[in-house]
Amino acid sequence: MAAEALLSAGLSCLLVEAKPSIGRKFLMAGKSGLNLTKIEPAPAFHAAYSTAERPLAPMLQAFGPDAVRSWAEGLGQPCFTGSSGRLFPNAMKASPLLRAWLARLDAAGLERRTRWRWIGWEAGFQFETPNGVSTLHPEVTVLALGGASWARLGADGAWADLFAQKGLLLAPFQPSNAGLRVDWSAHMAPHLGSPLKNVVFTAGALHSRGEAMLSARGLEGGGLYPVTPALRTGAPLLVDLMPDTDATALAQRFARMRGKQSLSNLLRKATPLTPAARALVMEMGRPLPADPATLAARIKALPIRHQGLRPMDEAISTAGGVPFDTLDTGLMLRDAPGVFCAGEMLDWEAPTGGYLLTACFATGLWAGRHAAAWAKQVIETPAQGSPTRV
Repeated sequence: MAAEALLSAGLSCLLVEAKPSIGRKFLMAGKSGLNLTKIEPAPAFHAAYSTAERPLAPMLQAFGPDAVRSWAEGLGQPCFTGSSGRLFPNAMKASPLLRAWLARLDAAGLERRTRWRWIGWEAGFQFETPNGVSTLHPEVTVLALGGASWARLGADGAWADLFAQKGLLLAPFQPSNAGLRVDWSAHMAPHLGSPLKNVVFTAGALHSRGEAMLSARGLEGGGLYPVTPALRTGAPLLVDLMPDTDATALAQRFARMRGKQSLSNLLRKATPLTPAARALVMEMGRPLPADPATLAARIKALPIRHQGLRPMDEAISTAGGVPFDTLDTGLMLRDAPGVFCAGEMLDWEAPTGGYLLTACFATGLWAGRHAAAWAKQVIETPAQGSPTRV
């Protein structure tokens, strides 16, 4: 996105990538269906960015969900909106979109270098390349270095050491949109791989309704991920297995049907809980209370014992990175004039569902446009026929 903005401004642009190919994490994002954005009113969309809502707001206004749709369709990828408001390309994959995008950038004059890893910036930008160390002296630079999850795709967070060497402050990386480690008993083995559907997870002040998977390693899924920020602080996790049923009504049903049957049979006959959900109740809720009201309360707020979040490299995204207060309004580093930052390397987080990609697009475009404007205003005009290097 930054390269497109710079090229559109008439600047020459070199795109440098450490991996052998461009956009590996973007391709992974589309592996199970490329969720580009979410079509919903702007206030709700912006609220998904929590503490970063205010600094991101102008960027999301400049390139929000409708703009994402127009951009994708402009690359020959028609889109559709799912029942939840999530926007997908009809192809449901990232590869056709990425190919079309790179072809358009190449036609506009983009230069590319792959297998170039940034290793220093004290006397220009130094890169480790297949042909040895190479140093570049760009007049303006946009960094889009990713977060610290999915290292094999390029987002390893190693750039944090380069920022530290230059005395630039960073917020520590933390896992976001991460699964939980749960040491299941043998009782759960037949149910691993089963989903928990239409449940509500609560941790601290955060609530999320959706679906999660009971996996051999624990719990994971889009319904759980939005409460990651509270789980990171140690807030206990509760799950409402019947969010559409009032606790009083459920207690009355239990009282009416109890008789002499066991509590496990009562759960099977008196609730629509799936076998996996009932197994979770037995795993986490025993000893089950015999009192109908207390049993109903347990179903409505089942405490989930766990061993913490999965390792950061397994998280879908990360919090932490470059704080917004170290950047100007154009995303330029205050202590490194001419160097702009974009994407997941900035200190923000959002749930899955299109919010992550949209903010990456929006910040990339914003940084690119402001980098182009800075270049034209601050950098001495080069000789004719020698365009500004970026």
